Amino acid sequence: MKHPLSRRTFLKSSIAGGAALAVPAASYARIVGANDRIAIGIIGCGDRGINAHMKGVHAHAAEQKIEITAVSDPWRVRREMASAVANEWYGRPARQFSSYRELVALRDLDAVMIASPDHMHTTHLKAAAEAGKGIYCEKPLAMDFGKLKDACDAVKKANVVVQIGTQLRSLPSFTGCRELYKTGVLGTVSRIEQCRNAERPYWYSYVKDVKKEDVDWKEFLGDRPAQPFDPVKYSGWYGYREFSDGPVPGLGSHFIDLVHYITGATFPTSCVCLGGTFTYKDEHNFTCPDHVQALWIYPEGFMVSYSTNFGNGSGNSFKIFGDEGVLDMVTWTAPVLSAEGGAKRRGQIRGKVPVEDVPRPDHFLDWLQCLRSRKTPNASIDAGYQHAVACLMAVRSFDTGKRTIYDPQKRDIREG
Repeated sequence: MKHPLSRRTFLKSSIAGGAALAVPAASYARIVGANDRIAIGIIGCGDRGINAHMKGVHAHAAEQKIEITAVSDPWRVRREMASAVANEWYGRPARQFSSYRELVALRDLDAVMIASPDHMHTTHLKAAAEAGKGIYCEKPLAMDFGKLKDACDAVKKANVVVQIGTQLRSLPSFTGCRELYKTGVLGTVSRIEQCRNAERPYWYSYVKDVKKEDVDWKEFLGDRPAQPFDPVKYSGWYGYREFSDGPVPGLGSHFIDLVHYITGATFPTSCVCLGGTFTYKDEHNFTCPDHVQALWIYPEGFMVSYSTNFGNGSGNSFKIFGDEGVLDMVTWTAPVLSAEGGAKRRGQIRGKVPVEDVPRPDHFLDWLQCLRSRKTPNASIDAGYQHAVACLMAVRSFDTGKRTIYDPQKRDIREG
């Protein structure tokens, strides 16, 4: 059925009445009827921006009536590439900007997808929320606790729909694990762990030949100190502490988010974290650790362990241990329940049992549907805040060598 007041009709009538400038920016993002096109802008046109975000929503373009109409990136090459992809899909190129500021200021844009470097996530999230846009934002949500709180508060104040890019929680397999966990079949759960290893750090694969004249270096740096242009820092930013905090927030954010999703856990009460660079010492002088180990204690009564070894790719694991058995999720799409290591007192677990999938929309479709229905997406801003707190606790412990504690009432992380 045709929405009684389409976005175009609203804008036309408002302009005719001389009231267009009086409409709050946040109103525009909410005026999306069932038959209106959703206009989307991309902030960050790297691999995630084009190959994950753009392709992810475009897969639902016909059904959900969406179009990518604007892109922004400090690197001319990537924003031109993204615009050309939009032209191939929709018959017209997306408008190009080097700064996110110009993009979020567009009045005809309903939503944005943020795939910028980690140090800019909260800046872009806050700006998009204040502009009234629907938002899809990559993880990890934040590198700075104060900025995390400011961005999340801006989202709540603007009442915009936000999906965080912890997409694993939308896999049918992990939703199946969530439903299984609720049954209590594992008994008393005491430990949840993931070891996520590789032969070398992932940031090496991103290093490219980038020309200084093609990059708005100041835009990329954001609030980081001024410094000479460095093509390795620009393209391989994942490996530098100025722009990323390494494996725990980079990869472990997915894990810790799944811990919250599957178990229903709230916030960790304490955390310790150690690590360093033990294998990859070379001319790039990357500052993110290639080995790290973090441990969190949760008030729900279990310990959570995350480790990365970027010196050897063996030993990967992802398990929930209960006194009746173990849930093995190392194969993301085929988790298995078994009585291995359990007391077998109740005898509820027989052999190795595949976990049954629970169908649900994929992460991008869920977001697009929520933009229209205004329901809460599967990875809400609250879920993003949760994983960010846990990751920031680990990073602070890594930096200080001390245990960190979180107070949810005061929204405060401290050493103790």
